[in-house]
Parts: sequence; structure tokens; C-alpha cells
Amino acid sequence: MYCMMVVALFFSGASLRAEEPMTWQDCVLHAKKRNPELVSAREKIMQADAQKRIVGSALWPQFIGNAIPYQTSASGLKANANDTYQYGVTASQLLFDGFKTWNSTNAEAEKIRSAAYNYDVVSSNVRLNLRQAFVELMRAQEFLTIASEIMEIRKQDSDLINMRYKAGREHMGALLTAYANQAQAEKDVVQAGRNIGLAQRRLTKTLGESKLIRMNAVGDFRVKDPALERPAFEPMAESIPFLQEIMARKESAKYSLKAAKAEFFPQVFAKASFNETADYLMPDQSGWMAGVSVNWPIFQGGLRIGDVDKAKAVLEQLRADEKSGRDGVILTLEDTWTKFQNAMENEKVTEKFLEAAAERSKISNAQYSIGLMSFDNWIIIEDNLVKAKQAVLDAKAAMLVAEANWIQAKGGTLETDNPQ
Repeated sequence: MYCMMVVALFFSGASLRAEEPMTWQDCVLHAKKRNPELVSAREKIMQADAQKRIVGSALWPQFIGNAIPYQTSASGLKANANDTYQYGVTASQLLFDGFKTWNSTNAEAEKIRSAAYNYDVVSSNVRLNLRQAFVELMRAQEFLTIASEIMEIRKQDSDLINMRYKAGREHMGALLTAYANQAQAEKDVVQAGRNIGLAQRRLTKTLGESKLIRMNAVGDFRVKDPALERPAFEPMAESIPFLQEIMARKESAKYSLKAAKAEFFPQVFAKASFNETADYLMPDQSGWMAGVSVNWPIFQGGLRIGDVDKAKAVLEQLRADEKSGRDGVILTLEDTWTKFQNAMENEKVTEKFLEAAAERSKISNAQYSIGLMSFDNWIIIEDNLVKAKQAVLDAKAAMLVAEANWIQAKGGTLETDNPQ
């Protein structure tokens, strides 16, 4: 039993010596740069911006150059070969297309807004995962300390009962129970060391690193904003990135519908071209052309009608998604706020139970040592102290996780924690 305790303490001590201290702000800054989900979300914004420029390019003049630097040709059986060259340029400018391109460009602009809100949604989710992993590591570290304290309590209990057993004042069942409790406490210390390693691995992954970072989470178990007053959930919902993303996609769908309807209008272009051809037998030949062209599809097998119907369906779907999303956001806000308040109240109650358990343990130890309390009553009080210590830690960790869920529900992001 003693060897097991020494191994456990060596394991935990060796782990802590190599750890890098990491505050919550350190983790936020690291995740903003390295988390792959955030990198992916940023690239989606870049893609949307590029797509807008691609679609909007049709509003600008289009120039196409052509050249044949060298060409040889002949006709007839005895004809001499002619060497020629040709070059030219063609320009066109869209004059009117029923505002299809203009609406399509606006639709892509709304997609950029949607991608930006999607980044906020991803950042909010990453913050929640990061906070949960950070709290888990803090809890694992604190539990190692508590487990070591409990192990010391159990060892003192075993020594006391062993002494009383040798003096004939306690029975074998009490001694075996004390040894079992001590073994349980030593096992908890060993497992606490393993759990720290697992928590470090989970936090490392959320930070966006592949290689394990042996870190020590530096922080406390206090909430930053208790939000004691009940918020107005309905107005708050309008600023949530998740809902704003759906609204931006809905606005994009409106422009896409207008663009689909514009397909029924003709496309009018202003065009101009200049060409020059020369060979060694004839003088240079050059020419130019300018005019207006009109393209107006007459029949496409129902293609344009299908495009309009599809755009209408997409818009109606997003309107329904917006309503459902708003209702879901309001429910989530109230649900997470309620659980957050409950968790804070539960933490306060567990603190009071721990205070009471510690005082009862102090009194019962004195009474048991002089024979004024039976083993069965005394061990119950000792067990309650151990459970109270663990319950307080669990309640503190649950309170911070509930706070993280509340912050995520109201749209808190990594940028909110650190705007740099």
C-alpha cells in the first residue's frame, strides 16, 4: 500500500514539473491562430469574397485579344505559299440584362455576410469547447490536490484504527474498512494523474495542435458575469450570430430570386473590335467594327421557369429556417441562463455542506479518539467529509461549464474574450 502511494506521488510530481503554465487568455490567443475549424471558417469568407468579385466582373468591360504571329497557306497545285500574321482586339460592355448580374452580385455580398456570421458561430463553438477543456484540466489538477488530502486523511484514519485495534478497542471489520478506504484514496491519486494527461490531450486538440502540450491550466473557479437579473431573451436573440447567419442567407436568396426572374429579359451588349492581317504579297488589311448585340433566349425547355421555382423554394425554406432558428435561440438562451443560475446556487450549497462536514469531522475525530463515538457513526462522518470535498469541486467545475454554455448561447466568441 505504501509503495502504491509513493508511485502515485512520483507520477503526479514528474508530470507537473514538465508542464507549461497556460492562462485562459493564452489558450484563447493560441486557438484563434491554430484551431483548424477557425482556419476553415476564415477561408470560407475568402471564398465568398472571391466569388462576389467573379460574379461582379461581368459589370466591367471585357477585352479579348487574339493573334496569329505566323501562318502559312497555299491553294492550287503550283501555288506559292503565303506567310501571314494577324492580330486584333475585341471589347464588349454589358448594357442591360434585367439587373440579373447586379442582383447576383448583391446575393454574393450577402453570402459574404453569411460567411462572416458563420465564422462567429464557429468561433463561439470553439470557445465553448476550449472553455470546457480548460475547466476539465483545472478540475483534474485540483482533484489531484484533493485526492492527496483525502489520502492523508484515510492514512491517519488507518493509523488511528490500527492503534485502537491493537489495544483491543476496535474490531477487525473496522480495521479492514480503514485499509480499504486508504486503498481507494491511493487509487484516486493514481487515476487523477492519468486524468490530467487526458485533459491535457483534449485541450491540446482544441488549441489546434497535433503534438501533446504538457500544460498547467492557471486560473480559478470564479464566474466573470453571474447575470443574476433575468435578461430579455427575445431582443437578445436578434444579435446572435447563428440567427444572423440565417437572415443573411435569406437576404441572399431574395437577390437570387430577382436574378432568376431577370433571365426572362434580353441581354444587351455594346461591342467593338479591331483586326489587322498582313502577308508578303498583299498590303496590310485592317478593319474595325462597333455595334450593339441583343441576346434573348426564346425557348429553353422550361429552364428559366425551373430556376425561378427553385429560387422561390429556397427563399421560403430560409424564411421557415429563420423562424425556427429564432424560436430555438430564445429557448436555448433561457435554458442555458436557468442552468447557469442553478449551477451557481448549487455551488454555494455544496460549500455550506463542506463547511458543516469539516466541522463535524473535527468534532467526531475528538470524540472517537476518546471512545465517545462508535466506529460506525464516526466513519459515516468521515465519508461525508470526503464526499463533500469532491462535491464542491464538481459543483465549481459544473458552474464554469454552465457559464461557458450561457456565453456560447448569447453569441460569445474567442474575439469577445480577446479582440486582438
